[in-house]
Amino acid sequence: MKLAFFGTPAFAVPTLRALLDSEHEVALVVAQPDKPAGRGNALQTPPTIELARARGVPTLQPAKVKTGELPETLEALGLDIAVVVAYGRILTPRLLAAPRLGCINVHASLLPRWRGAAPIQWSVLAGDATTGVATMQMAEGLDTGDILLMEETPIGPEETAADLFVRLSELGAPLLLRTLAERPTPIPQDERHVTLAPMLTKEHARIDWTRPARELDWQVRGLSPWPGTVTTFRGEPLKVLRARPVALSGPLGEPGTFLDGPVVACGEGALELLEVQLPGKKGVRGVDFVNGSRVKPGERLG
Repeated sequence: MKLAFFGTPAFAVPTLRALLDSEHEVALVVAQPDKPAGRGNALQTPPTIELARARGVPTLQPAKVKTGELPETLEALGLDIAVVVAYGRILTPRLLAAPRLGCINVHASLLPRWRGAAPIQWSVLAGDATTGVATMQMAEGLDTGDILLMEETPIGPEETAADLFVRLSELGAPLLLRTLAERPTPIPQDERHVTLAPMLTKEHARIDWTRPARELDWQVRGLSPWPGTVTTFRGEPLKVLRARPVALSGPLGEPGTFLDGPVVACGEGALELLEVQLPGKKGVRGVDFVNGSRVKPGERLG
């Protein structure tokens, strides 16, 4: 098949690489424009564009998708299909209709659960036992298209969103190739089971110690590496990089109170701080932080 590939971040690279190594012809790779990154704000090229250039595949990084050269370029290529993996923008009806067989999306959730921009993070934030990858025949709505194939996988008890990001990106590549080969019958999504995964902001990072420890564990793992999780210690922000729930019974004191070493009382149970970070400092083990700061039982966070 002759196809175009839409995808921007590292998550899309395994699928693009699999297509480039297959019998299919990748005629064009489309990604978002280069963006400033790092302390020096140097422009950073998307990894999908770097891979495409290394393989000699034409690329486009349009600032707009509704107007400009993208619609006409896509229509002129005579495409059989387009593949979309974490492109980061909603395709217009004109773009969706440009390939002969439409567009297929590789989405990092078991649709209709977690439609939206951050499905991997929200699956961990919600404490889901499993997640997966779906291929979908794209429609005009937000991840509303009919399901083609799905691959399910468990979420490990210590797995972070960053860990899951890598695993699901690797699962998506063979699933997409299977979808192109098998051409499965599309199955409409069950609208009764829709959940949304909106974009994350720094507001999601703040820890509320009145919540159960298991939910705070989900928060720490689900928001790793960005936006992370943060509380306050002696008036300063304190990032919680790694933590784990501790099964303690009986009255534990006020939520946010240090109990024994780096163990902190929550609204239900307690959370052990495994790694934390103060502003301008490197991350340290929770026990070293408690000892170095001379934290006493009864001192509070938040």
